[in-house]
Amino acid sequence: MMRVAILISGGGSNMVRLVETMQAEGYATPVLVASNDAAAAGLDKAARMGVPTAAIDHRPFGRDRAAFEAELLKPILAARPDVVCLAGFMRVLTPEFVTRFAGRMLNIHPSLLPKYPGLHTHQRALEAGDAEAGCTVHEVTPVLDDGPILGQARVAILPDDTPETLAARVLTREHLLYPEVLRRFTRGERIRIEL
Repeated sequence: MMRVAILISGGGSNMVRLVETMQAEGYATPVLVASNDAAAAGLDKAARMGVPTAAIDHRPFGRDRAAFEAELLKPILAARPDVVCLAGFMRVLTPEFVTRFAGRMLNIHPSLLPKYPGLHTHQRALEAGDAEAGCTVHEVTPVLDDGPILGQARVAILPDDTPETLAARVLTREHLLYPEVLRRFTRGERIRIEL
């Protein structure tokens, strides 16, 4: 059974859904939840679900991303994951880190890539007058939010939407999409999913 490590920075709602489905269905084993913030609420949630956790605070490293990543790698490599899932991990990883996990690192992004890589995706979709928004699960490559797309889920943008209401609706789709993509990924399926 494939071993999965999950990286988070905050509450970890996508992490929770991934762990819940792995534990309920047995398609993979969550072996680590790691964060760049020791105060991330998702760490407590993961621990309550029986998943080992680690926290490596990025702040003491300043701009030295390589030094931070060297410390972050220690618990990840010790957990021996087959797949690394980024689930609200708010640090840009260096090409060296990403390349180490080439072809086995996934990310969920709150837009319909290739539209709106980076931050403030919901605000940008509203400002552009888009009719729909959504989320994308993709393989991570050294270029930010640019790897092969494995799945997307869409929601209609409503006339009275704000970035917050749109984000909340997109998040419900993220919670469906990410487990489905991971489930198929662990089986070796690379068929793009549309929800």
